[in-house]
Amino acid sequence: MSAATARSKKRASSSSLLEASERPAGGSWPRGISREPVMKIGQVVDLLKVEFPALSISKVRYLEGEGLISPHRVGNGYRRYSQADLERLRYALAVQRDEYLPLHVIRDRLAHLDADAEAPAPQPVARVVARDGQIVDDGPMDLEALLTHSGASESQIEELVSVGLISPDVRGRYSQQNLRTVRLAMEITRKGVPLRNLRAVRASAEREADTIDQAVAPRRSRSRSAGEETARELAELVADLHTILLRRAVDALG
Repeated sequence: MSAATARSKKRASSSSLLEASERPAGGSWPRGISREPVMKIGQVVDLLKVEFPALSISKVRYLEGEGLISPHRVGNGYRRYSQADLERLRYALAVQRDEYLPLHVIRDRLAHLDADAEAPAPQPVARVVARDGQIVDDGPMDLEALLTHSGASESQIEELVSVGLISPDVRGRYSQQNLRTVRLAMEITRKGVPLRNLRAVRASAEREADTIDQAVAPRRSRSRSAGEETARELAELVADLHTILLRRAVDALG
């Protein structure tokens, strides 16, 4: 038996055990939604692509392998998804996109929702609105909007640009990712870390990106889309590993 086959059987066995004995008595989250397995994986992707254009079948399977969803299995191991599976996947993709959460944090959130039948339904991230009333959470914003929604001063924005954490486009506008970066940087600096010291964080991320780029280069040469998908999956795994190692190092300080 190949290693890949063994891993596949192990995942299937783990999924069956979860469905049979480990899910909360009240049912896993979301509750009150149909659990009838009526959708194929391609249908799930098609339904979610409007909100998540980069979603692919391999991405859905990857999130399943990470324990975020547990679709039903029918004859020959084919997956079938319910409306509840779809909503659980939608939540995982949304918080990954909007809050830049690593998979282990999303997994913990879902586990909390599963365990507590009284837990309130998660609320969507607030959308950023410019002065003219336009929603800008998926588009660029000017410096004034960035200052307003991040709480940073203009000099702090200039420092973040100088250390390479954010950068405006050719029109001097900033992306939603820039806004999220500024908000995180402001939280960090309020806890005592000077903004200039975040240059080291950027450099570390770039080194990890170089490692990922080298790993996916052969696959990218055959298929650009497959290479990009693998790079995203590796980035999530590396982010999870980095978080674990960083926490271990911090714990050792005390």
